[in-house]
Amino acid sequence: MVRTMFYIKKDKVKNNGECPIYIKIIFKNQSITISTGKYISEERWTQTDNLRRVLRQDKEKVIKEYLDLYVLKIEKIYNQLTKFQEDVSISEFKLMIIGKHPEDAIPSLVNLIDKHNQYFAQLVEVGERSKASLQKYMRVKELIQTFNVKKYGCKDIQINKVNSAYIYNLESYLKFESEYKGKLGIKNNSTVKYFKNLKTICNYAIKMELIEKNPFNLYSGKIKEVETLFLTQDELERIENKDFKIDRLERVKDLFLFSCYTGYAPVDALQLTRKNIIQDTSKTLWIKANRQKTKTKSNVPLLPQAIKIINKYQFESEYLLPKISNQKMNAYLKEIAEIVGFDKNLTWYIARHTFATTVTLGNGIKIENVSAMLGHKTIRQTQHYAKILDTNVSEDMQKLMEKFKDN
Repeated sequence: MVRTMFYIKKDKVKNNGECPIYIKIIFKNQSITISTGKYISEERWTQTDNLRRVLRQDKEKVIKEYLDLYVLKIEKIYNQLTKFQEDVSISEFKLMIIGKHPEDAIPSLVNLIDKHNQYFAQLVEVGERSKASLQKYMRVKELIQTFNVKKYGCKDIQINKVNSAYIYNLESYLKFESEYKGKLGIKNNSTVKYFKNLKTICNYAIKMELIEKNPFNLYSGKIKEVETLFLTQDELERIENKDFKIDRLERVKDLFLFSCYTGYAPVDALQLTRKNIIQDTSKTLWIKANRQKTKTKSNVPLLPQAIKIINKYQFESEYLLPKISNQKMNAYLKEIAEIVGFDKNLTWYIARHTFATTVTLGNGIKIENVSAMLGHKTIRQTQHYAKILDTNVSEDMQKLMEKFKDN
């Protein structure tokens, strides 16, 4: 059943005193409003009882006839849908009333990605999000287009075609068929993160009233916990005591050690300037900044090792550390690992993990304080990074043993 009701919008009155006439349509227990394109004064609308009384003015007679035909049109569309048992949403019903076929107005997946990425690029410009995050969303677009061509023969599809089969085939493609720089397939955790990006994109589209539901909520993939690598105290000292003869390796060593002693991620560490350093009442130096990824505070007291590195580069620029790309950083860290004799895949994020374990938790710092310094929103995030060291377990058990000996 469909019901209609006409009303005027008094807040949109024109200079000549006339108000626009709108129609409210109730369909499937939901309502929509559409402008009829006709106008009438509030006074005449009231005097004619919403044009239901006998009309004497020709203009009002024309408007009345137009509105009657408008209702008839709506009823014909509804009867047609009922006759053929077509199931349409209220937004699709509205499109049919205004003369557009629902298929013509359904947005495409790549179109939604583009709209989100344009908005995200603006956030990057004002410093609210990182370029690295934008690159991930651009990569999502590339993957979707490549998959669509392979599976459907075209780069784009309408969002209503994104069903469970599409999602299953996309996941299979990402894990086993996608190619990037000579490598075949994407690991589970990266695949799950790409789907998380797609969910974020569609949530943005919902907020912008481009779509009504998020098709990627159907995806059920989970992140698999992997062992977080970090350096032991001995390994940390081996890097710290190694004097590299090549300048670029010495610089990378300093950047890596700075992250080990502050916990700052690459995108945050390279943005720090002298303005981020403050001194408290006890003369302790602190770095005070917000993490770019989460916008949370990440205030860390400077350990002597970190101060030494800052002093080394204090005259080079306004930044605390020399600039270098994350890609080059990890490549040079591999060289350092080989020279020092590590069998671990040394990356910048191992430094962040080392801060959480060896430097802080391993020295008795409470996990709540470690979480605050890492800029985490919850303790749960910190537990992912911070592994309880065997030495801590040994020390605690030794205390327990001593207690039982006394008894």
